[in-house]
Amino acid sequence: MASTSSSQRPSSSFSSNSNSKWRYDVFVSFRGEDTRNSFTDHLYSALDGGNIKTFRDDEELPRGEEISPQLLKAIEESRIAIIVF
Repeated sequence: MASTSSSQRPSSSFSSNSNSKWRYDVFVSFRGEDTRNSFTDHLYSALDGGNIKTFRDDEELPRGEEISPQLLKAIEESRIAIIVF
């Protein structure tokens, strides 16, 4: 299951316009439990706290596996991506 921010705080200057094609401001891509439960979690919390709509996939994608259609859609609907490795 994926995590997305859904706070009701006033919008930041980075937040998506309701008429925009972007569903998310940021797509966070990462690999491994060590980063998932530390840096990536803190990054996601900070972005969410800044009212930046953020997508973070909570499912582990095994190496060599195809990316699901839902994950591809989230990537396409994101303004930028942050890659953590």
